[in-house]
Amino acid sequence: MEEAGIDRDAVYVTNAVKHFKWEPRGMRRLHKKPTLREVSACRPWVDSEIEAAHPQLIVCLGATAAQALLGPHFRVTRSRGQIQTVAGYPPVLSTAHLSILRARTSEDREKQRQNFVDDLIVARKALSQL
Repeated sequence: MEEAGIDRDAVYVTNAVKHFKWEPRGMRRLHKKPTLREVSACRPWVDSEIEAAHPQLIVCLGATAAQALLGPHFRVTRSRGQIQTVAGYPPVLSTAHLSILRARTSEDREKQRQNFVDDLIVARKALSQL
């Protein structure tokens, strides 16, 4: 966020799904993607948080967060970094989840990190125009 010029103190962070599902993989615990039912069950909490926080812009990190607000057919791979409009919500921008940290090569990790920063710059610029 710092690289994109966004003040962390001005940001509210939450999860679209309010529980942690995982599967063991060796000595690690890997996150499991929530089901549509689990995402839907958490929607009232997300809506309450949005109502309480009054955000000017929502940035969704990853497909689960984006699909929670934009619908199950939304694809981050096709629309990341683009401002979306949804009735009843402030503008929404989606970007990749921070799973970019699991990129296999340093070149790929750097490319994904820069794409992420670029998306956050789009968010900052959109905020300045609101």
